[in-house]
Amino acid sequence: MAASPPLLRMEQIDKRFPGVHALKQVSFDLYAGEVHVLLGENGAGKSTLMKILSGSLPRDGGRIFIRSEEIKHLNPERSQALGIGMVYQEFSLVPSLSAAENIFLGHLPRNPLGMIDWAETHRRARKSLASLGVNFDPHTEVRQLSVAEQQLTEIARILAKEPQILLLDEPTSALSDTERETLFDIIRRLQARGVGIIYISHRLQEVQQVGQRVTVLRDGELIETLPVEKADTDTLINMMVGRRLTEQYPKSEVKIGDAVLRVEHLSSEDALHDLSFEVHRGEILGIFGLMGAGQTELAEVLFGLRPRSAGHIFIEGREAHIRRPAEAIRYGMGFLARDRRASLVPAQPIPPNITLADVSQVSPFRLLSLRDEVRTAGDFVRDLSIRPPILNRPVMYLSGGNQQKVCLARWLFSGAKILIVDEPTRGIDVGAKAEVFGLIDRLAQRGVAIIMISSEMPEVLAMADRTLVMHEGRFTAEYQRGEATQELLLKNASMS
Repeated sequence: MAASPPLLRMEQIDKRFPGVHALKQVSFDLYAGEVHVLLGENGAGKSTLMKILSGSLPRDGGRIFIRSEEIKHLNPERSQALGIGMVYQEFSLVPSLSAAENIFLGHLPRNPLGMIDWAETHRRARKSLASLGVNFDPHTEVRQLSVAEQQLTEIARILAKEPQILLLDEPTSALSDTERETLFDIIRRLQARGVGIIYISHRLQEVQQVGQRVTVLRDGELIETLPVEKADTDTLINMMVGRRLTEQYPKSEVKIGDAVLRVEHLSSEDALHDLSFEVHRGEILGIFGLMGAGQTELAEVLFGLRPRSAGHIFIEGREAHIRRPAEAIRYGMGFLARDRRASLVPAQPIPPNITLADVSQVSPFRLLSLRDEVRTAGDFVRDLSIRPPILNRPVMYLSGGNQQKVCLARWLFSGAKILIVDEPTRGIDVGAKAEVFGLIDRLAQRGVAIIMISSEMPEVLAMADRTLVMHEGRFTAEYQRGEATQELLLKNASMS
């Protein structure tokens, strides 16, 4: 690579936000046909650097060269014209449009009369999706797709523009192992065509699988760039967090109490089939399954986001009639969705996001004390080390790990006795993961009954007191802590 000039060179990039110096003289380069992995904790500056390159954020200082030509000004249109494509961690799809319309949005195929050629649009969309290993109908509205299907549609949308510089921000966070391997195959084919790829991920094992070089940012500063052969996991973690992370899964010994939640013969249309289980006070019940096994549907039924077709739910021995989330909260239940945007009000600052669940149960005739709300939020910000500690800043500007802390603070504040967490560490870094698990452990110590849904086997094995395995909407196995192995979990999740 060093024999030829870099495809991209970013020199001394600087960026400030109110109260935050997000990037401090960061330099980065990329060669044609290279996968350059970019790592760092949430808030380290990775996404900010990529947004500057994609033209969605202006830089405050520094220079950018593409194919040795200095680019003075960048906006999204200019960036696309230069052959830069970015797949964001948070989807930018239009939910009410079909997958095909989203893939070719802004450049839909047209016939000789200048009319949109829908047959050609859907043919090309089907081909694009097939190249990613999926075969759902491209006529389907995006809002009806699973999270993994939306992720692959997002990737297909960018690849349809044939970029020469591809920015991938957490592209595998919602994908199954099979879908992940298909994406890696596509990345290798793009490399062979000379496409340069910047790959952001919190899955450290992916560094060796796809990368040639790895750069680590910490607190907006460049720490080091290494060839992947010299970047073992311990070295990367130490570079990312500035310390050795010896306790990734903080799990305390907690006395398990009486059953708080009991579910009998629960079913829902086409997703869940005759599920029965209990969760006890202070227990972390792990639910493991491959993508689409029904775990998220189970969480949504329990929290009133999806109707059940049969079965009963009992809370502290009494039957609970839950048809919507407000009723679930009234019964003392909390839910941390896998998509953080579904749990937060992004444009609102930290205080109302923390008190949201509690306020929803308050009588409309009772006055809300904004002073108390701010004081309470300030206590949580200090206690949970939410960064930056700026209370009036909209939570959309917080990193993923800090957004997750705000969500957990909400249920700490509400006094929930049952908490469902669906993929609680999706899209957050190793340091933030340890902090989130520490908060989950803290809730268990307080006697909260926790249902932890995760497709990450090490997380389930380390944190769960008991684990249920799901496959096609049914439980296929149950293990006490210490009984399960990754091989057993995978075998029962795939029924192979």
